[in-house]
Amino acid sequence: MINLIGYSEQKLKQLFADWGVPSYRVNQVFSWVYHRGTKQFNDMTNLSKDLRAQLANHFYIALPRIAHKTQSRDGSIKYLFELENGSQVESVWMPDGARKTLCISSQVGCRLACSFCLTGTLGLKSNLTAGEIIGQYLAVNEDLPEADHATNVVMMGMGEPLDNYDAVCDALRLMVSPEAMRISNRKVTLSTAGLVDRIRQFAQEDIHINLAISLNATEDSTRDAIMPINKRYPIKTLIDCLKKYPLKPTRRITFEYVLLKGINDSDEDAVRLGKLLSTLRCKINLIPFNGFEGSSYEAPSEERVKSFQNHLISKKYSAFIRKSRGTDILGACGQLAAQAMTC
Repeated sequence: MINLIGYSEQKLKQLFADWGVPSYRVNQVFSWVYHRGTKQFNDMTNLSKDLRAQLANHFYIALPRIAHKTQSRDGSIKYLFELENGSQVESVWMPDGARKTLCISSQVGCRLACSFCLTGTLGLKSNLTAGEIIGQYLAVNEDLPEADHATNVVMMGMGEPLDNYDAVCDALRLMVSPEAMRISNRKVTLSTAGLVDRIRQFAQEDIHINLAISLNATEDSTRDAIMPINKRYPIKTLIDCLKKYPLKPTRRITFEYVLLKGINDSDEDAVRLGKLLSTLRCKINLIPFNGFEGSSYEAPSEERVKSFQNHLISKKYSAFIRKSRGTDILGACGQLAAQAMTC
């Protein structure tokens, strides 16, 4: 039996063709599953009894189980999900006025071992399926009142999305598909540590979502130390790749820069960053380090962060200091590690 959640539109159309079922029935099935939240095939009353029976014999419909919820003082909610294989991952729902952002995971753990990220200390345990990726979004929306449903999705949770390439692409296609989840591609962002070969491959996909790059350093020696992936894909290789990335006319690449006191936060770093990104259409999110137990890093002072931002603004960059949400529940950037907490 296969979980229909996450099963690709292309595969379902092929299966229906094998069954002699018209392709438009796929749209009807997706409408029941993704828009009405139907879990039983017998409830799909605009399908024939025979097709409902075929579907029930081939598929089941299930979302990841919410094992625990932790509420932050700022209103954010961290969800701990239990997957079918017993593994656990986390998602974080973050309200900001009318905008409700859901940060979702793509892997259990991560093999890239970025030293400022708690997830990286776990190593890679397993990849999520497409259904487990989009299931986080569906389960959170099912749990919350309609007024609080996620409006934006960011793949910035546990794992490196491009290291789970096929499942992530299948999940993204379902997210932005008019027949499936119908999320605007402008409201979906994938963040990567810079797997250059996969970025080149992703550029050829017909998935026009937002791209964010976790950069965090302006010199290879520093990035090598805090992000081992840089030894394989140095900064120049990454930037050269991004120069060729096919952006839509009104889109920009987002660069995320986690500021670490005494490591990458100097005036010289700010100057180098301004020069490094000068040929790219981009914006910059500055993220003061979010601490966790066992880490030796510290966040810079507010004055140092502001000075770093001001230099970038003086060079005509859109540079923002990203307000961390859910820090009190280990729900902020770099703090996810599939931990149940009580308040």
